[in-house]
Amino acid sequence: MVVIIDYGVGNLFSLASSFAAIGVEAKVSGDKHEIEKATHIILPGVGAFGDAAEKLFSSGMADVVKAQAKKGVPVLGICLGMQLLFEKSYEFGVYDGLGLISGEIRPIADVIPKDLKIPHIGWNALHFGEKKNEIFKYLTEGDHVYFVHSYYGADCQDVIATADYGAPLTAAVAKSNVYGCQFHPEKSGPVGLNILRTFCEIGGQV
Repeated sequence: MVVIIDYGVGNLFSLASSFAAIGVEAKVSGDKHEIEKATHIILPGVGAFGDAAEKLFSSGMADVVKAQAKKGVPVLGICLGMQLLFEKSYEFGVYDGLGLISGEIRPIADVIPKDLKIPHIGWNALHFGEKKNEIFKYLTEGDHVYFVHSYYGADCQDVIATADYGAPLTAAVAKSNVYGCQFHPEKSGPVGLNILRTFCEIGGQV
C-alpha cells in the first residue's frame, strides 16, 4: 500500500488522484502505524522548509520515515518533501533535514543569472547525465516536468537529473531506496504519472 504522509504540509488531493489515475490505491495518513505498514511512502511538501521540518519532527513522522527508509521501504520526496530529505537547509535560517540525501538546500538566486525570475515556475526538461536511474525507465531525455521552487539541492552526490534554468539545478535525487523530485510529478501529465508508476514498481508490487 502506498501511503502519502499527512503532516499538515502538502498537495495531498492531487497526489492521491494521480495514483488513482495509474490504478494504484494510495492512502493519505498521519498515523504512524499505517505508515509503518506501507510498501511505499510519499513525503509531500509545499511552503517553507523550517515550518515543514518543525511539523515533521514534532509529529514524530521524521523518525518513522528514517526508520522505514533504513528497512528498505521505497521513499519518494516531492518538491519541499525532496528538500526535507537533505541534511540541512538555509531557507530563512538554518534547519536540519532528515539526512537521507547528501547536501544542502540553498537559494537558486546564488547560481542563476540575475535577470531570471524567482521562483522558477513552469515546465522544464529533465537531463539524466551518463546513466539514467531506474525511476526514469519510462522517460526519455528531455521530457518536461513542472517546477515551482526558489531553493535547490546543492553540494549533492546523489543527483540523478538536472534541469537548466540559467544553471543546472538539481531536479531529482536518489540514494538506494530513497528518491526525491524537486518538480511535481502530480502536475506533470503523463511524464509525471510514469514516474509514479515506476516508483510503485520498485521493491515489488504495492
